[in-house]
Amino acid sequence: MIRLVLVAVFLILFLILSIPVLLISWLIGKRHPGAVDLLLLRNVQLAFKAILLLSGTHLTVIGEENVPTDTAVLYVGNHRSFFDIVITYARCPRLTGYVAKDSIKNVPLLSSWMTRLHCLFLNRDDIKEGLKTILTGIEQIKQGISMCIFPEGTRGTGADELDMPPFKEGSLKMAEKTGCPIIPMALTGTADIWENHFPWIHSAHVTLQYGEPIYPKELSKEEKKRLGNYTQRKILDMLRQQLKLPQSQETA
Repeated sequence: MIRLVLVAVFLILFLILSIPVLLISWLIGKRHPGAVDLLLLRNVQLAFKAILLLSGTHLTVIGEENVPTDTAVLYVGNHRSFFDIVITYARCPRLTGYVAKDSIKNVPLLSSWMTRLHCLFLNRDDIKEGLKTILTGIEQIKQGISMCIFPEGTRGTGADELDMPPFKEGSLKMAEKTGCPIIPMALTGTADIWENHFPWIHSAHVTLQYGEPIYPKELSKEEKKRLGNYTQRKILDMLRQQLKLPQSQETA
């Protein structure tokens, strides 16, 4: 219970105390948008790292050298927990926007921060609005802003970490249309932080693995046609590798 209270209090205080930061960044950002955006990114990353510390999350990171630091990318991962966002966003080397469900727009302050950091809100029930969101993501990648999406469309709830619904092919259009590298991400253990013990937060070990970049232009015609399926298979391969890792080989 204590971990839940600590995380909740920290999050509430951060959102409230950051109101002046948002206002000031909005004013300064008109003249120096790039510098301000990067400052806000690092600010949120510090907050997320604090949340992971308070929640007792122990993290193993594999393959981080696969993430380019000189170009925008599309991060694609499996999704089993709200903490997937906290963990992965805390490690983004460049400005990165996440694609989230549109209901989050109704959360005060949180939605303001997300909008300020180029996150997009996807309406899964409206094809036309969903297309607009993807097109916006394409434009942001062209502007040098990385994007992250979880193409399952919702959090997985199966007992098996390998149990994933098929990736939605439209989710990969941002990479297909821009040619940016896709960075597959495989996460295990994230649901053990909160969802598996809801409503309590427990200390847990999590593994985050980054796969080698996938360049859509280098794939065959059939692989390009089913880019979501191709990427999902890469993530499944990493998940299988992780589940065979003995505890003695894990590194923080």
